[in-house]
Amino acid sequence: MILHVSVVRGLALARCVRRRVRGGPGELGAAARGEVGGAAPAFAGTAHGPAPGRRAYIYMSIPVCRLLAFHVELIWSANTSKSLTNHRLCVPPPSKFSLHYLRKISTYVRTRATEGAYPRLYWSTWRHIACGKLQLAKDLAWLYFEIFDSLAVKTPEERLEWSEILSNCMTEDEVEKQRNQLSVDTLQFLLFLYIQQLNKVSLRTSLIGEEWPSPRNRSQSPDLTEKSSCHNKNWNDYSHQAFVYDHLSDLLELLLDPEQLTASFHSTHSSLVSQEAVVALSFLIEGTASRAGKIYPLHELALWQPLHAENGFSKISKTFSFYKLEAWLRACLTGNPFGTSACLKSGKKLAWAHQVEGTTKRAKIACNTHVAPRMHRMVVMSQVYKQTLAKSSDTLVGAHVKIHRCNESFIYLLSPLRSVTIEKCRNSTFVLGPVQTALHLHSCDNIKVIAVCHRLSISSTTGCVFHILTPTHPLILSGNQTVTFAPFHTHYPMLEDHMARTGLATVPNYWDKPMVVCRENSDTSVFRLLPPCEFYIFIIPFEMEGDTTEIPGGLPSAYQKALGQREQKIQIWQKIVKEARLTKDQRKQFQVLVENKFYEWLIHTGHRQQLDSLVPPAAGSKQAAG
Repeated sequence: MILHVSVVRGLALARCVRRRVRGGPGELGAAARGEVGGAAPAFAGTAHGPAPGRRAYIYMSIPVCRLLAFHVELIWSANTSKSLTNHRLCVPPPSKFSLHYLRKISTYVRTRATEGAYPRLYWSTWRHIACGKLQLAKDLAWLYFEIFDSLAVKTPEERLEWSEILSNCMTEDEVEKQRNQLSVDTLQFLLFLYIQQLNKVSLRTSLIGEEWPSPRNRSQSPDLTEKSSCHNKNWNDYSHQAFVYDHLSDLLELLLDPEQLTASFHSTHSSLVSQEAVVALSFLIEGTASRAGKIYPLHELALWQPLHAENGFSKISKTFSFYKLEAWLRACLTGNPFGTSACLKSGKKLAWAHQVEGTTKRAKIACNTHVAPRMHRMVVMSQVYKQTLAKSSDTLVGAHVKIHRCNESFIYLLSPLRSVTIEKCRNSTFVLGPVQTALHLHSCDNIKVIAVCHRLSISSTTGCVFHILTPTHPLILSGNQTVTFAPFHTHYPMLEDHMARTGLATVPNYWDKPMVVCRENSDTSVFRLLPPCEFYIFIIPFEMEGDTTEIPGGLPSAYQKALGQREQKIQIWQKIVKEARLTKDQRKQFQVLVENKFYEWLIHTGHRQQLDSLVPPAAGSKQAAG
């Protein structure tokens, strides 16, 4: 049996938490839930397991969102166990998230089962542990809790209902009262906190060249070639697999009942692992019985009768042998077949971009939507250069989008998206459809992003502008300079429909209340809010069908007033021209002067390139559909 480790990407802030039985490659239908002790899935071969001679393949399913790598960095988001990448905070974790303290928490919560600590951990109890015992700030404690909660599989209606509840709260006390009703799976939350260590900087490996603790290190992002040499832990599937493999004993010990541990919190050769612990581990690991088979959570694979001898499951005690279970996992663990590396190596190549004449760079765009289950769908885009790329496609719907090394381009992805990561891009504009989970930027310069998203996090950016609508505080991680936040200022015909499909509402909207997670040198001037006098509406220059005709939620009053004043100046100017009673020749001469000034302005601002790139390419190099 082979276990595929799909620690896909990780804003360790938010990894999808719900245990799901996902459809296998090529099956895009909904997946059924698997419960502890439930009926084992049927196989081709026998009614109880894989056909003789077949192996099970298990891979890490850490979500595609960013790991909350605190020392500090937030979770990518993805939203299922596949979105570890997008929901992990990309910052070193607090020192109190070490294995030593997490083991103490694991023991503590079991003694407080009647107080909202186990098997479900309520916000009020976690606040007590995090703030009272770990000495974390309340905002930081909530950040980790909320990111993990956002990984849970919820319907768009449930997400919209929660947004409505929060928007109706008039005071902080009312907000806190609503938060106190939230709970998460205790054991999975402990795993979530532990995997934040993936973003911990190691001084030893830094000294020997394997790692360097610089947020702007040029070598930290992949070249996105088929033979990936990436060092960025959030992109690198291999580092995720290696992390789980190297720390598997710690992960299992963290889930053990206290009586199965020694006084020093270590396992013994006779330690037993409960079914509940293996269910929790399904947050990170899932697999198949064959390389092309249906995907199952780890606990369902482990409960199959033919595998009991290998993983040490006892029907009498309903437990697993710690020693055998660990050995079985190590023997079967393999790379995520739906991760970024696999998508680049064997994904379907998309001809969405054309080659720009006179350049040596060639755009690389690939997807795995033709083989991946719904929650694993991915589109990777690299080296789009000096062009406008616009897509509203089924390929993008619900996909994790990875954008890398795009330069001097205008990219419109007008579909509901699962998560988006933008890395090492320069001098470009990105207009995105609603992003259901995490939108993360890393190592970007002079980028403008226009999006509705559940969460925005940024690290190592310079001179970037964000026009966003978001129900959570934007996260400013390490290495950022001159960041500008502004209200969302555009629309396209299908926008409100796409927002409903992703469960994103117009309120609450915290675009102007960012949270500085890593405060370097006590610098409080990392960001600014765009002055209303610099604000303009953004027009999406494409025709689509749909009902949205205005900016969802409208504009803040100060920005709406600035637009009104500018419109008034235009009307006054038009009135002056009209009352000047120019002759026909004078009007023609005046028109030439205005057009020349406008042309100079287009060149000076760089908008001419944007207009020129809207001209369709030659017939032989048109962007392909898909």
